[in-house]
Amino acid sequence: MKRTCLTLTLILLALNASVAQQKPRTTARPKPDKPNIILVMVDDLGYSDFGAYGSEINTPTIDKLAAEGLRLREFYNNSICAPTRASLITGQYHHKAGVGYFNVNLGLPAYQGWLNKESLTFGEVLKQAGYNTYLSGKWHVGNDSLYWPNQRGFDRFYGFIGGASNFYDISPYKEKVPPVELVENNKRTNLPPGHYLTDEITSHAISYINESVGKPFFLYLAYNAPHWPLQAPAEDIARYKGRYAIGWDSLRKERLAKQVKLGIADPKQTVANRDPEVADWQSLTYDEQQLWQRKMEVYAAMVDRVDQNLARLLAELKRLKKDDNTLIVLISDNGAQGGLIPTGRKRPRSSGPIGSAGSYDYQEQNWAYVSNTPFRNYKSTPYEGGISAPFVAWYPKKIKAGTIAKGTGHLIDLAPTFYELAGANYPETFQGVKTNPLPGVSLTNLLFQGTELPADRAIFWERAGNRAVRQGKWKVVSIFPQNKWQLYDLETDRGETTDLAAQHPDVVKALNAAYEAWAKRTDVEPYEKLRPVAQGNTGPGGSAPPRQSNRVE
Repeated sequence: MKRTCLTLTLILLALNASVAQQKPRTTARPKPDKPNIILVMVDDLGYSDFGAYGSEINTPTIDKLAAEGLRLREFYNNSICAPTRASLITGQYHHKAGVGYFNVNLGLPAYQGWLNKESLTFGEVLKQAGYNTYLSGKWHVGNDSLYWPNQRGFDRFYGFIGGASNFYDISPYKEKVPPVELVENNKRTNLPPGHYLTDEITSHAISYINESVGKPFFLYLAYNAPHWPLQAPAEDIARYKGRYAIGWDSLRKERLAKQVKLGIADPKQTVANRDPEVADWQSLTYDEQQLWQRKMEVYAAMVDRVDQNLARLLAELKRLKKDDNTLIVLISDNGAQGGLIPTGRKRPRSSGPIGSAGSYDYQEQNWAYVSNTPFRNYKSTPYEGGISAPFVAWYPKKIKAGTIAKGTGHLIDLAPTFYELAGANYPETFQGVKTNPLPGVSLTNLLFQGTELPADRAIFWERAGNRAVRQGKWKVVSIFPQNKWQLYDLETDRGETTDLAAQHPDVVKALNAAYEAWAKRTDVEPYEKLRPVAQGNTGPGGSAPPRQSNRVE
């Protein structure tokens, strides 16, 4: 009997110990799920082209994301398509990633024209952290199939490889023109006749997030709108009929007043002067005014269509119950495109009205200087109009609604931000190759706690001989071939109207020294050594770079 009691006592003690050991497991909080991440990039869109940044264009979905999330007043890109995408996708300055000039090979590793193996993509890093990785839209950082998205870490890809694409199949409008050539998971395909490319890019993105079961996903949604050619559905164009009869000067004033009201622009800040090449609206003939109105009507329709497609995407996230755990970031690759005829390219001949499948028209600087309100200059320059992007971040219940912050972030900051949120490790070596360390800083404290980034951090630019440095309130700019530093105080003069270089030579000297040190460690070469043959040079080593190397897409 005593032996039986002893046995029962030992069993009870063992059970109690087991329960005590298991109790913490049952009461411990589960780790939060990793967030889904959607990165949306639009193409050749100016700083003020969303309603949330001052525009009259109908963008209710984007405006909703902004109202429920965060906007930055100061977020920078690299002024032009391929260099921006190289920095964005890898988190590197674009020279370090191998795209120092464009997606063409100028004969040096920093200028090879495709992403090098030392610079890891979002796809490569986030896949190692358990993410499904998707890309729908524009690639533009490597033409050879060895460097396409599926070879650089993306599980699914649909879109086009180069810098521009028609939005419709134009073969019915123009003889001897092939269909719109696209790529889907390494296989060439065509845009179906009658379909609009912005819609197709979104439809594929939606299919990807539907297949992402059991894992978080990263989606890079890279629209080519509103990049040329100006092509949009007729019903979207019709909504803007007559809206632009007021002309560019009046519209710019209207946008600026809205920016001030929204808190995007400081009323004490300077505003860039109108480009002297832009004619006075009242000096135009009736027919000229009608032509220019049509250009902006179509441009607005292209932006409008992007917003409609983002509404489709948000609706699908909500249907799948993934909206509460998804971060969406929305930016532009550069400012609106100025230049009546882009350098190095003859204007293609249109075979249909502006907006139709046969149209090859541009927005041009007459309207682009409005798109870049209140800044100076356009795409491909390091003035604020060329490198300033709208920035919207939305993450329900995580980002405080209605936040507008100064920011002063750059493309290189997005990779460390996403990797921190995803719990992803950026490896020192990958597939036997030593990786380039990430130069950016995570924006998580800025997004979720409202903590500003360090004011003394320097940000650098170089592309085609155009250079700039931003540190604190100071910014120096040098335009090729003058190669002379201009200095601006961006706290009061973000319009870059007053050059202070003569008054503050010490500041210029310090920023120049910082630039030279950055250029050395980033493998930047003097542009004189690299100028494409069409601009009067044979390139490094005397070998002529490809003729298309000065093409601005």
